[in-house]
Parts: sequence; C-alpha cells; structure tokens
Amino acid sequence: MPVVIGDLQGCLPSLRRLLDRVEREAPDAPLWFCGDLVNRGPASLETLRFVRSLGERALTVLGNHDLHLLAVAWGIRPAHRSDTLEEILAAPDREALLHWLRTRPLAHWAHGHLLVHAGVLPAWDAAQTVALAAEVQACLGGPDPGAFLATMYGNQPAAWDETLQGPDRLRVVVNALTRLRFCTPAGEMEFATKDAADAAPPGHLPWFRAPGRRTADVTVVFGHWSQLGLMQLPGLLALDTGCVWGRALSAVQLAADPAQRRIWQVAC
Repeated sequence: MPVVIGDLQGCLPSLRRLLDRVEREAPDAPLWFCGDLVNRGPASLETLRFVRSLGERALTVLGNHDLHLLAVAWGIRPAHRSDTLEEILAAPDREALLHWLRTRPLAHWAHGHLLVHAGVLPAWDAAQTVALAAEVQACLGGPDPGAFLATMYGNQPAAWDETLQGPDRLRVVVNALTRLRFCTPAGEMEFATKDAADAAPPGHLPWFRAPGRRTADVTVVFGHWSQLGLMQLPGLLALDTGCVWGRALSAVQLAADPAQRRIWQVAC
C-alpha cells in the first residue's frame, strides 16, 4: 500500500530523513504526496527536483503553494515576501520542472482512499471529485495554462452548483481541493479562518464534519491544515504536521484496516 507524506513546502532535508526511515520498513512502497511541495521552506528547487526524480513511484496532488508558483511563473500573481521560489524561476531546468508540476492531478482515488490537498465539498462523492479535478488538470496541463491561471483566483462563487460553467466552475473546484477548511452545512466555503477545527466562524464547520458528506464512504487523505496536526478519524487522515513551521514531517502507510497503518515522523 502507498505511503502518504504531508506538506513539504521546500523542506528537503526533513524529507530525506523521513524517507530513510520509511525505506527500512516499507522499501519500494509507492509514495503519495499531499501537495504543497514548494514555498516558504529553504530548498524549494531541490525538493521539486527530488520528487520529480522519483518518477512513477511518486504521485503528488497540487496544493495552493504549487499553484501559486505556477501563477508567479506565468506573470499572473506577484511573488510574496515570504516566498522561496526565486531559485526555481531562475533554474536552467525551470521549464521542465514547471511542465511536470502543472500536469499533476488535483485529486487521486485508489485503494479506497481519496487524496486531495485541502478538502472536498459535501455534495461531491469520490468519483465526482476526481472527475472535476480532471477538468482543472486538462486546462492547467494544456497548451495555454496562462489563460486558466488568469481566471483561477477569487473567492466567488463560494458554493458548488451543477450548472456552473467556465472559469466559475473551475474556480470552485480549485478552491475546494486546495484551500478549503471551513464551510456551511450546505457547502458554502469560507477562506479567512485558518485556526483549529474548533474555531469555526459562526454558521460554519470543518468541511469533513458537514452532515451528509458524500465522501464519508471512503477515506479522505489530505494536508493543508497544519492546525489539525496528524489526525486520524474514521474515514479521514490529515497529514500536515507543520514541518515548515519547525514541527514535524509525517508519513503514513495506508491500510484497509486503519489499525494496521504504519506511521513515521521526523522533527523539523
């Protein structure tokens, strides 16, 4: 079964130490990454190169920081003062790295587990989540990614509607899969609050506690929300343990029975 690794954000030394431990107990296991390979950490370029070098062994979904890199590279967004993307943008293999990154998926479903970076709207089941993610991937990985990136940002529409088309439809998908933490019971997203799960704004709740959530029949694996830490609940596995903030980097080998999972962590 795959080993899933939480948000890296350019922390390659921590990843290498973690993989040293994983390899001793689960050699050659497929590696799944929860997204946010780059940014804010000290080695974004080398992290991107390393994960790409793993070839077919590695599968990564895109996170909001990965999309930010692409938007900066295409001149859609300015760099932030806290970014650590300059080495990637100036690298001789920049084009190969960016092409590889923009052709990664935003969701992956296998072995009864649905991998996303941030969250899933309550109206979507696993199959619809993967299908909607593929719509975004087709635009981002196509011949004119800049046209997609130019319309990707914004908080509206805040809720899913089957009739949505064009940029509005894709923006909802991107926001849910790469930015979501809290939503209303009906699935209207809120992006300002980044606190722990018990600090939901009025009328909202963590996306995974939405009543009637249609992905409750699979295990959703995600990162993004470092305030949650390593969280294991029925049908849910959160893996962002704040490596870039000096906490830990975590890896979990999936299993049909959650009690049989293997967990590794290294201090960052």
